[in-house]
Amino acid sequence: MVTLAEVAQHAGVSASTVSYVLSGKRSISVGTRQRVEQSIQELGYHPNAGARALASSRSNIIALMIPLRTDMYVPVMMEIAIAVATNARTHGYDVLLLTGEEGPDAVRRVTGSGLADAMILMDVELDDERMPLLRDTDQPSVLIGLPADTSGLTCVDLDFGATGGLCAEHLALLGHRDIAVIGEAPAVYERHTGFAERTLDGLRSRSRELGLRVLHRPCEGGFDAMSLTLARIFDERPGTTGFVVQNESAVEPLLALLRRQGRAVPEDVSVIAICPDQVATQASVRLTSVAIPAQEMGRHAVEQLIAKLDGHGKDEVVLIAPELTVRASTGPAPGAG
Repeated sequence: MVTLAEVAQHAGVSASTVSYVLSGKRSISVGTRQRVEQSIQELGYHPNAGARALASSRSNIIALMIPLRTDMYVPVMMEIAIAVATNARTHGYDVLLLTGEEGPDAVRRVTGSGLADAMILMDVELDDERMPLLRDTDQPSVLIGLPADTSGLTCVDLDFGATGGLCAEHLALLGHRDIAVIGEAPAVYERHTGFAERTLDGLRSRSRELGLRVLHRPCEGGFDAMSLTLARIFDERPGTTGFVVQNESAVEPLLALLRRQGRAVPEDVSVIAICPDQVATQASVRLTSVAIPAQEMGRHAVEQLIAKLDGHGKDEVVLIAPELTVRASTGPAPGAG
């Protein structure tokens, strides 16, 4: 392993000069800086992370708290995590992934140990127990998701309230009057997970304004659970002609069951999904959908966090406007028009 002293000898400068070039703590002439940087490149020198952290009081690590629960769609969570890691690296930060369901204990562990310089938290609940700790610490943090009270916090998320409203508007314009929401697993609502609750609130509010009747049924996903859920929906609301699905694992079972029942999509029933574009376009019927902007969410979260680390960030809520893409799964309600 190449040492700092070897870099200094190669560049013909003192070891302290190399250190100042690396840290930026002192002004170094352009010629000297270029000579040191060339030596670093030629020798393949990499600063020792532990020594760098001691010298700068920074670890250059961002902690990403992403509890991997069985009732959540992990591919979306990991796509956001990859976006966070990729964008953090462009700013010189690595990402420490914390996947356990530790809640406040994970926040205490990071803030108390110096493991990371800052935190990004996902899977945010409306009454999230981690929030008081975040407000009380000086360590910068950003949430991907919204709690009920966002005061004193920086949050980034898709505008899920507007997403629900957009789905209702699209079905109403097509003449649908009875719609059913096939939601996430029951545990997601029992935890009052922000994105699920906000979608439902937005959809119900807009539906009332548009004169739509809404039935919401959580679903574990999978064929058997979807079969029971669909049977219950048509038993309670036989006239249902529009479906909004916010559960990726329920998408294909729903389409298969509708085919089995002889209900054509979109001639008899219309289906909108809130899901990644890949899920919508690869389904057996190309789905009208509102995409989950995982890349954009991850990028915004990192940018907000870097601004805080650089001393000019502020507490704010960044909501990404939803975009609905019409594909083959939605059409006029039977008898409409």
